[in-house]
Amino acid sequence: MSSEIIKSGKTVVGIEFGSTRIKAVLTDMDHNVIAQGGHTWENRLENGIWTYSLDDIWSGLQDCYKNLAADVKEKYGEDLTNIGALGFSAMMHGYMAFDKDGNLLVPFRTWRNSITEEASKKLTDLFGYHIPQRWSIAHLYQAILNGEEHVKDIAFVTTLAGYIHWQMTGEKVIGIGDGSGMFPIDSSIKDYNQKMLDQFDELIADKNLPWKIRDILPKNLVAGEKAGTLTEEGAKKLDVTGALKAGCPVCPPEGDAGTGMVATNSVAKRTGNISAGTSVFSMVVLEHDLKKAHDELDLVTTPDGEQVAMVHCNNCTSDLNAYVGLFREFAHLTGNDISDNDLYGKLYLNALENGDADCGGLMAYNYVSGENITGFNEGRPLFVRRPDAKMNLANFMRTHLYTALGALKAGNDILMKEEGVQADYFYGQGGFFKVRGAGDRVMAAALNTEIRMMETAGEGGPWGQAILASFMLEKEDGESLEAYLANKVFKEGKVESCMPNAEDVKGFDKFMEDYLAVLPAERAAVETLK
Repeated sequence: MSSEIIKSGKTVVGIEFGSTRIKAVLTDMDHNVIAQGGHTWENRLENGIWTYSLDDIWSGLQDCYKNLAADVKEKYGEDLTNIGALGFSAMMHGYMAFDKDGNLLVPFRTWRNSITEEASKKLTDLFGYHIPQRWSIAHLYQAILNGEEHVKDIAFVTTLAGYIHWQMTGEKVIGIGDGSGMFPIDSSIKDYNQKMLDQFDELIADKNLPWKIRDILPKNLVAGEKAGTLTEEGAKKLDVTGALKAGCPVCPPEGDAGTGMVATNSVAKRTGNISAGTSVFSMVVLEHDLKKAHDELDLVTTPDGEQVAMVHCNNCTSDLNAYVGLFREFAHLTGNDISDNDLYGKLYLNALENGDADCGGLMAYNYVSGENITGFNEGRPLFVRRPDAKMNLANFMRTHLYTALGALKAGNDILMKEEGVQADYFYGQGGFFKVRGAGDRVMAAALNTEIRMMETAGEGGPWGQAILASFMLEKEDGESLEAYLANKVFKEGKVESCMPNAEDVKGFDKFMEDYLAVLPAERAAVETLK
């Protein structure tokens, strides 16, 4: 059956550029993944800038697509020549600036760069709206402040996903979720904030540049809108064999935050999602605007333009995994090699079953790198305890489970306690949740909110982008993205739920009192342990 589907082009392709993997999925019209492809890549530090070269981008995309086509051929004996729809997504933010002839003016500056502190602060003050360092407008304004020669020649600024889409279709557009990481969005008009555009033009008026900010940003499109078709040139750039035919519709290019929301069915107001692994971030779709700007909170949008508050933390499981590694070494020394599943399971579940709810006077910081939420540019993993603390294995591991979410809780406490934002539930995904009944229980305690875990056939971000391409194809008049996901994508999905335990919530709050109070010790470690 799938070979007939492939031959007839009743399929959808979603491709996402992550920070370490470019991934592609082919789905049928019921959103089942029927083939996959991938390519591993790494960013590089050149002249103090984290970047990927254009060669990295194109060779990576072409290899990823080649592997997808090879998977199709191996499984179904068919060449991938016709597809029903296509969509591209990528890590958000960053800076790609082009001249009128389409030449890249400076190497791609990715989200990872922290080189726009002056611009970020000045724009936040000007707009009364938090502008993180990684946003495109912060990169642009910093280049202006630096007096960079290329600025006068700019004709177009976009993100990585926006660039790929432009090359595939000729259209200088962007999905509004990705656009919300370029410049602030006004959700009431589903477009850039007009007042802030004017403020920015006034701010740079004395530079006498030959462009206005509106002229060089991509046009925002919301989920479901058509964003162009795959051109002959685009098809050849994607599939170097020439087998892929041009002409299929392409949906608006999105950011990885938006595809994550789609892949976890978290686009409705009062819903949220959490991705917890090496780093951790949470997102909540807002019912109303925040009262004021907070440096700890980023504002982006869903792919259909609704406001989302994001708490983004640099550190989560790295230090926790390092301690688990110590116990793996000890087990090996005693001749008792143990699988990772058993090791994590025994340590985590013992921590929850036998540890004190407040960790018994133990404290740790998992700051392998700096942590913006608590104001650290650098980090030093740290463990400390009171002399009379209840030092046992359960409390030790519970402490490291808690501190993996310490910065996330600090940011969400601002959102929920100061701003009064409410979430009905969060969908969780990532390595932190690998032991059910542990990671989900700790997260429920940290956020005092139901945590849901979903079992789908999806492949994360590229699957979310494929769903957005399907929505563009199949959308009925008046049908919202929220309704499409609920009724046509996730209707039969299995969901596991973890409700917050009152004792855990109380204990985590007590732990956080110490966490915030002992931060000067972490500061001293950063300053003295060189």
